[in-house]
Amino acid sequence: MELAKAAGADDVWAVAQQSRNVQFAFRDGSLETVKDNTSRVLAIQIYAGDRYSSSQTTDLNPSRLAQFIREAVATARALEPDPFRKITPPNLFAERSKVDLDLVDPAVGELTRERRLSWCGSLDAAVRNHKQMISATSRVSDGTSWSAWASSNGFEHTRETTSIWLSASLTLRDRGDKRVSGGFGAGGQHVATLPPTDEIAQMALDFAHARLGSDKGPTTTTTMVVDARVAGQLVGRRLLAAARASQIQQGRSFWSDLLGKPAFSPVLTIVDNPLIPRGLASRHYDNEGISSKVLPIIEEGVVRNIYVDTYYGRKTKMAPTTGSSSNVTVKLWSKSLQDLVSDAGTGIYVTGWLGGNADTTTGDFSFGLQGHLIEGGKIGAPVSEMNVTGNLKDLFNKLALVGNDPYPYARTITPSLLFSDVVFSGA
Repeated sequence: MELAKAAGADDVWAVAQQSRNVQFAFRDGSLETVKDNTSRVLAIQIYAGDRYSSSQTTDLNPSRLAQFIREAVATARALEPDPFRKITPPNLFAERSKVDLDLVDPAVGELTRERRLSWCGSLDAAVRNHKQMISATSRVSDGTSWSAWASSNGFEHTRETTSIWLSASLTLRDRGDKRVSGGFGAGGQHVATLPPTDEIAQMALDFAHARLGSDKGPTTTTTMVVDARVAGQLVGRRLLAAARASQIQQGRSFWSDLLGKPAFSPVLTIVDNPLIPRGLASRHYDNEGISSKVLPIIEEGVVRNIYVDTYYGRKTKMAPTTGSSSNVTVKLWSKSLQDLVSDAGTGIYVTGWLGGNADTTTGDFSFGLQGHLIEGGKIGAPVSEMNVTGNLKDLFNKLALVGNDPYPYARTITPSLLFSDVVFSGA
């Protein structure tokens, strides 16, 4: 920061980060992969006379670092001015929460090769017993990340996190030359919260086995029940993708005129909560240093907030909230997945998305899927080679029921969801 100021920067934002990631993987009974990577990087943002540049380097040698920073400042000064690019106002650093997010487990740094091999071996032995097995992979991944943040207008903080994940995936032989695949993984920041390896393996086996005998689903308009494991993708990656000031300012958001309006089903409440202890996306501040706060996005169908960073906040004249999502949580209701399926009577139960796209400007979408028929209020035969089409705003107005079974191993914590009158194309 001092080097950049000396080179002529008006303001500076600097982040230094180091991380270590380790991965062990078994494939079909043998150790296939061992990776142990440590990396470090310095990212620096330069503000100079309404001009801005962002640069990063992995070379932290002091003699070369000074030259790198001088060049970063020179690059910024050569760019076109942009009066909306300014360093984060220091008032947004205030009232930072002191809640203990509990994101570090010393046991992760103490993991041994033997412990990782034992986990891989246990997962592998549990999934390879299926008589239709073609191939199986079991994996252990863990890591630690440290970062230090500083700005020329008073921001200083450090952050450390750990992670540990176990997973198993497998491919089974189906009818003829067909194959089906399935898998399951679980993890978080703490070793002690990991489920037993036999539970993870059994879930992977169950998901793969459930795909055996899959046929192309029907073309129909019917009820859609989305499993909690994949509902988060529909909410976080699709619905909320356009809930950003950047998208609105660029004319690419179907959320542009929804603030304060009842835009979605009254059973839908979404909150962005960065202060959940051990949350996968928990943080005390975002990438701009804005102090983390609980942010209601949708309350009983009414849009309350969107994601607003400082740059696009200036452009749209909207007050900054935060520029990026953290732990997105959907309010739970009382019914289980089995209740939703029973209430549906007939329909499609979605257990996986197979590509597709959504237009953030209009909300129109088309997604491939796999899942099961719902017949007589029960989960029936597996189906695939189907698409679901429609409009995201319309779809989330058709949200009729929200489950009580949140999937914990994701940044978007969502239960199973039931939508009415959804259009499917298949056979």
